[in-house]
Amino acid sequence: MTATKGLEGIVATTSSISSIIDGVLTYRGINIDDLAEKATFEEVVYLLWYGKLPNQAELDQLHRDLSANSSVPSEVIEQIKLYPKNTNSMAALRSAVSSLALYDNEANDMSKEANVRKAIRLQAQLPTLIAAFARIREGQEPIAPKSGASIAENFLYMLTGEQPDPIAVNALDKALVLHADHELNASTFAARVTVATLSDIYSGVTSAIGALKGPLHGGANEAVMAMLEEVGSIDNVESYVNRKLENKEKLMGFGHRVYKNGDPRAKHLMKMSKELGKITNNMKWYDMSVKMEEMVTRLKGLKPNVDFYSASVYTSLGIPRDLFTPIFAISRTSGWTAHILEQYDNNRLIRPRAEYTGPVGTPYVPIEQR
Repeated sequence: MTATKGLEGIVATTSSISSIIDGVLTYRGINIDDLAEKATFEEVVYLLWYGKLPNQAELDQLHRDLSANSSVPSEVIEQIKLYPKNTNSMAALRSAVSSLALYDNEANDMSKEANVRKAIRLQAQLPTLIAAFARIREGQEPIAPKSGASIAENFLYMLTGEQPDPIAVNALDKALVLHADHELNASTFAARVTVATLSDIYSGVTSAIGALKGPLHGGANEAVMAMLEEVGSIDNVESYVNRKLENKEKLMGFGHRVYKNGDPRAKHLMKMSKELGKITNNMKWYDMSVKMEEMVTRLKGLKPNVDFYSASVYTSLGIPRDLFTPIFAISRTSGWTAHILEQYDNNRLIRPRAEYTGPVGTPYVPIEQR
């Protein structure tokens, strides 16, 4: 046996949920470009879970189910109030999602029907948890979800207490579509490994959140915004990029292990970043990003990934930087739960081997001789 670092190039399972073939991302065979331009996030959720786009009656029912399950147990809200004020937002989400299982009577019911109902609850409750955490740490009371609103609209409403602008809702909805699934990424693999032991769906999503927390996965969009803030202005972009390249330091938001000719999701977020910059009368972040992209592509041949322009999109929406990755989790819950359901349907314990590189034939030495 020979190890492959990072399992790169290893096919670990089969899946009918999403694919990346020749640089083209699809959900259930539908090109991400079509979904980004034409579908709502709720349509994508249905597509990932059930394998087809919903008709109007099916979509309406999903909206009702999500709306009916968007409230969070009061006990979990009270727990969030006890978190330290400087708690990492993803650590808070990881803990809160794990706690949800304690108040779900179906948590250990492994029937297909119960698992679908739990997937609906998780998808509906994550925006409520994140918005509640954001308000509680600012000394404000959480805002209850609004009945009948979309996930994007409800999240912005619960975060601010104000009815969001339709353009902002559309921008967030499109970002959720673009982040919904991405084949066997690190967090999705973590979720599938966990539930392959026949652990429950809450354990699977908690594992996924733990993986997404890392800066090489979900945390990359936060790192991009930190980088842009460090640069400060468009006048500093050229010297900043040159200095980073000379020192062989990483520029966040560029390159992708899977996409060699550019991330197909990036262009949609770039367009949104530009539109939101115009609407908010603040083109600074977009202009800086475009100049940085031009330089890095020209000098290193690297193109932006999904994280690069999502940073300026979320900033233009007035979302605090440390909530970028939790928003990623709202979207990716649809994919995580789809993969979890698929794993349950055709399960086998995921247990790879390791190539041993340690010493061989080492004798045991009695303690008095050590």
